[in-house]
Amino acid sequence: MDITNKARIHWACRRGMRELDISVMPFFEHEYDSLSDDDKRLFVRLLECDDPDLFNWLMNHGKPADAELERMVLLIQKRNQERGPVAL
Repeated sequence: MDITNKARIHWACRRGMRELDISVMPFFEHEYDSLSDDDKRLFVRLLECDDPDLFNWLMNHGKPADAELERMVLLIQKRNQERGPVAL
């Protein structure tokens, strides 16, 4: 997925699982533009993972085997926590 195609990435952020939607979507909306191109590619790569894996990682029920994906999960969690709760 092209990191400049924000409409496509936005669509990929919609997971259909509320817990994922309230983690992934706000991060995309508030943080994506400030990421480096490498981190944008990493975020897109994370979006290509299966929902059960994303859920487990973002809810701290495990972590990705890939250290870079783990770094992105931690960044999402940190930035979302700093920003506070959001309503969807």
